[in-house]
Amino acid sequence: MTTQDTTSSIPNKRGSSALQMGSRKKVSSSDPLVSHGRHFSRTVFALCNYPSLLTNGVLRLEQIEDIPLEDSPAEERREHRVFKQLLKSYPGLLERLKDGSEEEILRVGELIGKGAAGARGDDTKMLKSAIFNWVSLKGKVIQPPLHRNSKIDCGFNHDLTGSLLCPAGLDWNDPHGEMLVCGDQWPIFLYAHHAYDPEDPWCGLLRSHLLVYAYKHVFTSPSLVNREPKATRSINACLHGMNSVTIASLAYIATQVRFALSLSSVFSRTDTTTDSETFYHSLLDLLEDPEEYKEINELLTWWNRQVFPTSSVAKRPISANSALSKIRQKHMALKQASNPVSS
Repeated sequence: MTTQDTTSSIPNKRGSSALQMGSRKKVSSSDPLVSHGRHFSRTVFALCNYPSLLTNGVLRLEQIEDIPLEDSPAEERREHRVFKQLLKSYPGLLERLKDGSEEEILRVGELIGKGAAGARGDDTKMLKSAIFNWVSLKGKVIQPPLHRNSKIDCGFNHDLTGSLLCPAGLDWNDPHGEMLVCGDQWPIFLYAHHAYDPEDPWCGLLRSHLLVYAYKHVFTSPSLVNREPKATRSINACLHGMNSVTIASLAYIATQVRFALSLSSVFSRTDTTTDSETFYHSLLDLLEDPEEYKEINELLTWWNRQVFPTSSVAKRPISANSALSKIRQKHMALKQASNPVSS
């Protein structure tokens, strides 16, 4: 199996899509926006060109009365929801953008982007080695060996990683010859017990032990991966007041695990081997769909029990067809249509 070779466009001027990764630039200044960018990218939107996001967002605020947002393309509506969530999550940012010059807007975007790139790089580095501790069976040695400092034998070049990356619905052990694997062909490791039911594709989706281990590794602490989480131990999450799992954080962790298992050694905007942007966006498309409210609600409840068991959002799911369920479903539909993208 090989992955599809698709090159992402790079936003480099006003009007370009911001929801794609842009080129990297060195930003030497230290600013709280860098720290905020780390958390925002993990929990709200990861693969983003922040200078373009801010530039386009400010322009859109000026034009929104003349051109209703609902008349805009779907990608532009999503971009604006991400922009509004960023404004909401950082007090004073809107005023700073409105009062600043174009150079200041770009600088703010670069600071947030620096934090996002730093978080992504740190997580990629951590998971590159840790993933092998989780995929190997207890008491058994991986054969042939997988080298922690090199990914040359990973991806579809190794039976273990290849079987985990194999698209759901295909059998890794059946001869299938050479084929392209696109980002929207989800790998079997996303499913609990690596079992996929074509009659019920939601069953077990995004509930695998690999995802739980990786989530705890990033958002709580590497030492807590195999232990029960406690309220006082959610280290990284507590630093940013995080007490529940977001849909974007699930898509982010899934993307990181998929990359860790792959052959690619560098996660970048030119990563055409893993097609990570397509993969990330395809998960968000499902998890942001109001018509999937029931499944999404149950999924988030399950995840909060794994990571934040003492939080009120980790309680049992709302009863189906109840008045409260209908109210929440209507609220979520309105939120997805006009407000920020996070859950």
